[in-house]
Amino acid sequence: MEPTSAAPRRVRIWDLPTRLFHWLLVACMVGSVVSAKIGGNAMAWHLRFGLLVLVLVAFRLVWGLVGGRWSRFASFVYAPSTLWRHLRGRGGRDEWLDVGHSPTGALSVFALLALVALQVASGLVADDEISTTGPLVRFVSGATSSLATSWHKTWGQWLLYVLVALHVAAILFYLLRRHDNLTGAMIRGDKLLPGDAPASRDTAATRLLALAVLGACAALAGWIWSLA
Repeated sequence: MEPTSAAPRRVRIWDLPTRLFHWLLVACMVGSVVSAKIGGNAMAWHLRFGLLVLVLVAFRLVWGLVGGRWSRFASFVYAPSTLWRHLRGRGGRDEWLDVGHSPTGALSVFALLALVALQVASGLVADDEISTTGPLVRFVSGATSSLATSWHKTWGQWLLYVLVALHVAAILFYLLRRHDNLTGAMIRGDKLLPGDAPASRDTAATRLLALAVLGACAALAGWIWSLA
């Protein structure tokens, strides 16, 4: 006879630093897009939002190594065979594939992080040849800056829109078809799961560590800005 699952309880999945990162990134990306569309003097805000996105992405890369259990990259780097079993609905219960980022969700997260990082990198060396240049433009050739600017304003921008749309569509699918409120979990931090589901560490010490990491990332971004 198979062992029965422990009674469901609320389990901390997303630590506070991860949740704040998520919603701040959403706000900064919206601000970045809106300011770019307005143009003119608003481009100064586009640069500021881009710098904040740099801070947040750098923070997430570090937090993916030292954060709570389900925020760590190690918890959602899956083998192709695991992805295939998940797509076929054959994941083992002890694998907890739907607790944090599922195998398909992990692909979305890594793709978004990579593309946002590429957008920030291209923005750092972009030059619109009117009034706005990235802080690192003087360190690259004109050809490289032109290529980065073209990517930043065309392919990079539209690919980001597509990935965000797919991300939102997946959230709606989980909500409407599987009755799994992913957005609510990213707000509250908890999920209703079997009692033996492992939780993320989210203590005062964890949050102090996150502040230290964020401060270091902000210092790095400030140094990059000073090179302008």
